[in-house]
Amino acid sequence: MNIVERYKKPTPRFFKILRNIGIALATAGGAIIAAPIAIPSLIVTIATYMTVVGTVATAVSQAVVKDEDISEIKVNPSK
Repeated sequence: MNIVERYKKPTPRFFKILRNIGIALATAGGAIIAAPIAIPSLIVTIATYMTVVGTVATAVSQAVVKDEDISEIKVNPSK
C-alpha cells in the first residue's frame, strides 16, 4: 500500500479526534507566531513547538487506517 492509497482509506475515530486536535494546535501556534504585535520570546517558542507538534500529530493521525479484514492475520502459536 503506497501513501496515496493509505490516505484515501478511512481513519479510526480516535485518530480523527487526534487529527483535529493537531490541526487546532498547529493553527493556534501559527497564529501566535504570525501575530503583528511584540510577544515575549518564551511565548513564541511555545507557539513554535505547538505548531510542530500539531503538524506531526495531524500527519501521523491521517496516515492510520482501519483494518478491513482482520481474519487475514495469521498467528503462529508455535513461536
